[in-house]
Amino acid sequence: MRILPRNDPRQYDDLAGEWWRPDGAFAMLHWLAQARARLVPPASRPGAILVDVGCGGGLLTPHLLGKGYRHIGLDLTASALEQAAAHGLTPVNADAGALPLADGCADVVVAGEILEHVPDLPRAVAEACRVLRPGGLLVLDTLNSTALSRLVAVKLAERFRGVPRGLHDPALFVDPRVLERECARHGVALAVRGVRPTVPAVAGWLAGVGQGRGRIVPTWSAAILYQGRGIKNGQGNRG
Repeated sequence: MRILPRNDPRQYDDLAGEWWRPDGAFAMLHWLAQARARLVPPASRPGAILVDVGCGGGLLTPHLLGKGYRHIGLDLTASALEQAAAHGLTPVNADAGALPLADGCADVVVAGEILEHVPDLPRAVAEACRVLRPGGLLVLDTLNSTALSRLVAVKLAERFRGVPRGLHDPALFVDPRVLERECARHGVALAVRGVRPTVPAVAGWLAGVGQGRGRIVPTWSAAILYQGRGIKNGQGNRG
């Protein structure tokens, strides 16, 4: 792979062949997508729309089958969107900070493993909340901005077999208190909980066995990785 700055989106073009390898570089993204989907209930009305911000190669799609949503995926990387479209979602090439969608169009907005990549967190949160209808659901997961998270997710993880170097800029990791405040400004009361991969899943992946058997479970600490879930009220943009 060419050497690029940390958090450079062009890295995902270089890794395009990894998206749908459940035991490859993006193995944990498969596990997180499955865990994320568990927070999304079946659609409550015909024609419900789920907006998937930072959809990548569309790893959420198989876990939404039968839930009744029109799945719209937005991402900056064209090579990832091509694969996402092949798996059934509607692809849109767009930045998380400028979603080309109407206000209140989405029943569910999902932002999985994207907020730790955006240079302007308030703008990205504002956009996710803007396109969410009142009563709609916001689901997300991201990396905490703690020293422990930076150690585990960057310094240690990038030493392991198959983990791409430079995908994350730890300066962009997200303090959950800041995220909760930003969501609240736009009418979403976000509840956060820590999650982690199981030890057998990680051990199996490192050993090259147990393909596709990864699992993400809740944990008492949100110091490294966490999920958020919240409902939008009718009073967004409270300043």
